[in-house]
Amino acid sequence: MKELKIEEKIAQMFLIELQEKDITQETIEMIKKYKIGGVVLFRRNYDSYDEMINLVNKLKELNRENDIPLFISLDQEGGRVNRMPFELKNLKSAGTFAKTKNIEIVKESANLISEMLNGMGVNLNYAPVLDIRRFEDDNHAIGNRCYGFNKEDVSKYGIVAMKQMQENKIIPAVKHFPGHGATMKDSHFTLPIVDKTKEDLENDDMVPFKNAIDEGAAAIMVGHIIIKDIDNKHPASLSKKIIQSYLIDKYKYKGLIITDDLKMLAIRLKYSQKKAVELAIEAGNDMIILGCKYKEIIKIIKYIAGNIKSGKINANRVEQSVNKIITMKEKYNVNDNEIKGLNIEEINKKIEELNNKVEI
Repeated sequence: MKELKIEEKIAQMFLIELQEKDITQETIEMIKKYKIGGVVLFRRNYDSYDEMINLVNKLKELNRENDIPLFISLDQEGGRVNRMPFELKNLKSAGTFAKTKNIEIVKESANLISEMLNGMGVNLNYAPVLDIRRFEDDNHAIGNRCYGFNKEDVSKYGIVAMKQMQENKIIPAVKHFPGHGATMKDSHFTLPIVDKTKEDLENDDMVPFKNAIDEGAAAIMVGHIIIKDIDNKHPASLSKKIIQSYLIDKYKYKGLIITDDLKMLAIRLKYSQKKAVELAIEAGNDMIILGCKYKEIIKIIKYIAGNIKSGKINANRVEQSVNKIITMKEKYNVNDNEIKGLNIEEINKKIEELNNKVEI
């Protein structure tokens, strides 16, 4: 890390979305010049399984001359949050598997997700969802994406899924701390406000996350939700009162802290992207997902570097995060080796067999 320039250290904290299907000159610059920490993939980045494999291999090849390997990340929950190419069958939702009350079925679903991701070169997954379901509607912002209607079920099944992924060398970022289930609003489109008292949250919504930390959670994603009783000014993802006071100080969490995507309307309605990133770093996040144009990301990297040089942001804050990022990449054997892909027929058979164990 000592060999990294300040701009490169800041860039390690970014997880950027690919803007095109093909690798552009700008993508090459982000990886080779700035040494970005990782990329986030969506279905729009590939039309087929072969395209996805080729894309991941190109990204890994581009980063191979850098000393720090690249995070290749996505949201693979199963159910309605599915980033797999169309050739692969989709697993049922987390809530559907948890409804069986069969822990082995939940474990098997996490193993299958891990097998798919390992075969595709993905090493960081924004799942499982540890929010508590409060509304019957499956299409609610959380709905059947999580493991149940109470902290006990969500902890029991969500942590099993988390641990299976970790055992399979996939880094699961459990989400959305401190709990997105208590609001009807969706942070993709607005800034949700949670009116519950901090005592209620500590005794309910935060419990699955605390339990996950106690069980060795590798990464936690923080949601874009206002918790009025703790910080009525900033959403949790940008709040030092929540990230520093709870995750770091109260729960003694040592793993990676990752923001939800700062391009979401919950953030853009209130903050410039520069200000959001500045607040996110100051609050204690280690990695920042930012789905904006590369030229904007470069401006933000330079803006943060300027704030560090002027003393507005403590340089140690960035150093701590980069150390954690490098340590996590080493622990989970994140590498830029070429991937060969999966036997699609074989994985589809496993998915179909597991789905058939669950009543529709």
